Amino acid sequence: MPTFEEFAGHCLPALQRYAYVLTGDVHASEDLVQDTLVKLADAWRRVRADGNPMGYARAVMFRTFVSRWRTLRRRPLVYGYEEAPAAGDAFAEVDTRDTLRRGLASLPRLQRAVIVLGYLDDMSDDDIAALLARRPGTIRSLRHRGLRSLRERLSEIEPVEATRGTR
Repeated sequence: MPTFEEFAGHCLPALQRYAYVLTGDVHASEDLVQDTLVKLADAWRRVRADGNPMGYARAVMFRTFVSRWRTLRRRPLVYGYEEAPAAGDAFAEVDTRDTLRRGLASLPRLQRAVIVLGYLDDMSDDDIAALLARRPGTIRSLRHRGLRSLRERLSEIEPVEATRGTR
């Protein structure tokens, strides 16, 4: 079993990606990773005995994320200006990924959490419901509304395939 330092060094990139998908913000994801690692260091003996440190770290990270947004849910939203990609733009794929990231970030936190847990963690509706203390039907509803919002957001931009080769 690795030491905590070895585990943190090896799994840090994966934890950072997971935190970024949850938060949608680089700075918030860095804070979330740091809080997770502090909590994980305190519980490292139990984690080593359990034998699944990455699973434990992701569970701690998700619970920390949910706990944080529950306390900050009344924070005002900030909207930014977004420009559609130009025709023949070589960076259209980057713009599309950025739009997807912004779309995820624009979702309410609970919808974003359900989408991340369902598609990134491949969790079932029952498992997500147990983790979020909701009913499976509520989880399906949150996923449906979140995906509908993402589709609407993504339909506002021109498809990337249509802009290729039109220079």
